[in-house]
Amino acid sequence: MEEWVGLKWHDYVTRQAMGEFPEYAVHLKDEARTLGVLFRAMGGDPALSLVTAEPRHFQIRRKFLQKLAGTHRKFELAWRDEESLRLPDRLALFPSRKVNRELYLWLAALASLGEINHHSWLKGNQAMVQQLLERWPGLEPMYQRLVKHTLRWRPEPESLRGSEAEREAAIRQALIHPGSVDDLPDALTDPWPVVLWLYPVLGRGKLKGQIIGDDNTMSKSGGLAKKRKRRRAERVDAFDKDQGLMLFRLESLFSWSEFIPIDRAGDDSEEEDADAVADDMDMISVSQDRREASSAIKFDLDLPSEENDDLHLGPGIHLPEWDWRRQDYREKFCCLQPLLSKDAVPSPLPEHLNRSAQTLRRQFSALKPLRQWERRQLEGEELDLDACLERMVQHKRGIGEVDQKLFRQCKQNQRDLACLVLTDISLSTDTYINNHQRVIDIARDGLQLLSEALTASRDPFALFAFSSRRRDHIRFHHIKSFEEQYNDTTRGRIQALEPGYYTRMGAAIRQSIKLLQARPEHQKILLLLTDGKPNDLDLYEGRYGVEDTRMAVQEAHKAGLTPFCVTIDEEANEYLPYVFGSSNFVVIKDPTQLPGQLPKLYMNLTR
Repeated sequence: MEEWVGLKWHDYVTRQAMGEFPEYAVHLKDEARTLGVLFRAMGGDPALSLVTAEPRHFQIRRKFLQKLAGTHRKFELAWRDEESLRLPDRLALFPSRKVNRELYLWLAALASLGEINHHSWLKGNQAMVQQLLERWPGLEPMYQRLVKHTLRWRPEPESLRGSEAEREAAIRQALIHPGSVDDLPDALTDPWPVVLWLYPVLGRGKLKGQIIGDDNTMSKSGGLAKKRKRRRAERVDAFDKDQGLMLFRLESLFSWSEFIPIDRAGDDSEEEDADAVADDMDMISVSQDRREASSAIKFDLDLPSEENDDLHLGPGIHLPEWDWRRQDYREKFCCLQPLLSKDAVPSPLPEHLNRSAQTLRRQFSALKPLRQWERRQLEGEELDLDACLERMVQHKRGIGEVDQKLFRQCKQNQRDLACLVLTDISLSTDTYINNHQRVIDIARDGLQLLSEALTASRDPFALFAFSSRRRDHIRFHHIKSFEEQYNDTTRGRIQALEPGYYTRMGAAIRQSIKLLQARPEHQKILLLLTDGKPNDLDLYEGRYGVEDTRMAVQEAHKAGLTPFCVTIDEEANEYLPYVFGSSNFVVIKDPTQLPGQLPKLYMNLTR
């Protein structure tokens, strides 16, 4: 009973202290699509992801009830960096759902103008507000409504003392008349957060967030992706599991609920509620404990020795990479190594694929070249009777110029296209689907069935796979070239594919472009199969990897190729529209359907 009363009292005090209006709350996940469209329509960077903002700590002067409830120490405020626009996960500051939603719209519009740094927070925000209202005068009524409600939410200057009151009055003036305040008076506490303004980048390191979607770099469903929140951390001494609950110092008992022994090298922790507990923690303590390190290591990402590695086909190929920060290429920045599996053994088509393969061969055989007669030729295998009759009629009528094309010739009607299939075999393909089949197994089956279909249609095709470990070792596995026949040797190479390393897509795509450009066919298709976002151990992650891949795809378009991506990544809608375009990719929601869907996608793509 006492615990129940305590919980009710805590909920009541917290609700009274927060000063919010939960019944009028607006959530970012519901507004993500609209905000994404608005942000880009007003000139914002289309490569930015929409992400929930991490709470910032403020030392403001709080009321007694706020101190009692422990609230108003952290605030989610809007800001942006090179990779993302960060907005509060939920807004319930004002007693109107419409005004709370307008706050989201205003922040997205303001962020479209650029970033804010620490040195120009006050002047920069005022200047951006002026610029936005000058460019889009229709936003003026909405801004005035937001200012009116914001001033009611903020503390009155009369309730503060000395320099704090002067500072609050100056902020109010800056909100009402943007550009009228040059500086703020110094005070011992932080100023009350200004929810209508952008804030500088939080911290110096790379930040991860909770990604929201819309129709470009955000998910079309508008749903939430996996949470990746940023936490403060401290290093502590190793935790002795044998001590039990009674630690050496009695006062440590008060922090026991905030300590979790995290095994950094393993992914099979028995703490079922670890994610929920960590989500509520402000600081995570990390300790080093090497006593059981050898038993926790699951794999080794070091490259294999030369005698145990696949066969190297040449010394390596140096390729450029696009650096979006410099807006220029880094020439000869990557080294791509063509490889041929030495463990591959010629093998027939797996038995479980025989039935599907027979169906596909029958369907795709209708696409193979057909022999057709071409009439009215100057030379050919047979006389064209219709042309001969017309010539006799013209001769009897005395027509001077007589048609000399009296033959017909049988020619083969060719499908003038070539396809290169590029498969991602990074370490993420070792993941199990439904606890019984790995992604790499599904990808192998898909390659086998697609190859059977393309062989039946007689379309020239090549198969390659890739993975990477930093820029100086990009593994490009040779499975089948355009000149090779598809046979048991090729099937054995497909079955020998194993997952490993990372996903440096840009270099693999550029090498595929070179191979396709050498083909004489008119239509050239680059079909990419992947299960995740571009990434690698070095700087090739986040926006850097996405931008390089996007530039490689643009190079493919300029070369006259048709790049198309097939993925099973659930979060692909966050970045693939930006990389490949809205109509040049497809997401297979059920990975087990990939083998059957892949030939159908190819048929639709080449029809």
